[in-house]
Amino acid sequence: MMRIVTPSGFVLLLVAGLCAPALGDVIHLKSGDVIYADEAKDTGTAIQYQKGDDTYSIPRSRVESIEKSDAPIATPSASAADIQIPAPSQPNSVGEQELLDQIVQNGKVNREALREVERRGNATQTAAAYYVAGKQEFQSGDYNSSRRDFEMALQNDPRNPAILNFYAALLLKTGNPRDALLYAEHAVQEAPDSPDAYAVLGYAQFATDHSKDAIESWKKSISLRPDASLQQMIARAQRETSTEGNFSERESGHFSLHYEGTQSSESLREQIFSTLESAYQDLSREFGSEPRQSIEVILYTGQDYFDVTRAPSWTGALNDGKIRIPLRGVNYVSSDFARVLKHELTHSFVNQATQGRCPTWLNEGIAQMLEPKALGSLGTPLARLFKNDQAVPLNVLEGGFMGLSTAQAQLAYAESLATTEYIRDRYGMSDIMRILQRLGQGESTESALRSTIHCDYRELQEETGAALVQQFGG
Repeated sequence: MMRIVTPSGFVLLLVAGLCAPALGDVIHLKSGDVIYADEAKDTGTAIQYQKGDDTYSIPRSRVESIEKSDAPIATPSASAADIQIPAPSQPNSVGEQELLDQIVQNGKVNREALREVERRGNATQTAAAYYVAGKQEFQSGDYNSSRRDFEMALQNDPRNPAILNFYAALLLKTGNPRDALLYAEHAVQEAPDSPDAYAVLGYAQFATDHSKDAIESWKKSISLRPDASLQQMIARAQRETSTEGNFSERESGHFSLHYEGTQSSESLREQIFSTLESAYQDLSREFGSEPRQSIEVILYTGQDYFDVTRAPSWTGALNDGKIRIPLRGVNYVSSDFARVLKHELTHSFVNQATQGRCPTWLNEGIAQMLEPKALGSLGTPLARLFKNDQAVPLNVLEGGFMGLSTAQAQLAYAESLATTEYIRDRYGMSDIMRILQRLGQGESTESALRSTIHCDYRELQEETGAALVQQFGG
């Protein structure tokens, strides 16, 4: 969710640092790369491996070894710039397990069982049943169904703190922080001794630019239950409040601009507003929808940007719900700077369309494509990697890019752009929008691809590689 600034070098991406599930097998490739899988199986001619609901396959000839593991695999720590709103961790209440067994079968909500509970006419039990359904759907990423079921639960038990808290977390996940704040405050009122309620309230306060209040809420949560991730968020919020304490604020149209007056001229701020509004109109037409909330844009001096975000040096801006831009001596909006602004704004539209469920490769591919950006000189070496069967598997590029080196990031972005452009050129921009819609409805990435362009990850990568070799040579 950030943009590369002319990194040098072009090397094969080391997969090991990109993503790793909490449990599973490790596939070591002969190229030196590593793939983390939930489970891997050697069929003799191919290695089939499972990640979540999706199954992938790579030729056995590419694999050096498979490390079978029943122990957790260490995962890289999340960057402070990649905010993830966790699900509240309330334990199951008395009677909830029985409802869970009735309503959730094979990981899916049984709607008929849910209606059967509702027909009994007990409001408290009905609320609990819809709460159980909403939790299951929340945890599986089906946010549309989850929202519907949480709302039904609240109709039957509007003061239940567990329902209020999960609903607030859902609203945060789906880009509604102001609404989330109201429900999170209500949850804390109903359960003033709940660490989960204070944690979600803190996230809602932070997302609505009440960082000082967020710090206090997180501190209360930690006093009730220690949490290392909240300690990281407190540190981040403290950096922001220290840096931005004296910033000025200005509202215009769809944006709220925060800036240090001495670091930017009024003329530059007007150009930024004008450029963002123009890009906003273009993207509204492209997506057929727009973000529900005003988008916060923060202008930093170069060092302040890195102090607050802890972003790698190759980023030129980032969007973590707020568009953060280091000015670095910028005096006017050049064509390159305008592309940076449109790139970061595109992420807000993608995240709105997918309810925050877009894989990074597609998110970054769309943002680059709509800047617009071309592969240029990266096309030939990228085509060579595809031809030699050394391209990074797309499932590895689903996670964030913030932990990558400059050269690794360059390849990740190039492959993301090439794949997304291939989908657009072969199937049309309308199919990209349909993929985003299906992601927003809770489908996995590969399921969305299959139901839209009738390709799984392996087929899409093969087709993209063939197109690159045809265009740039191998």
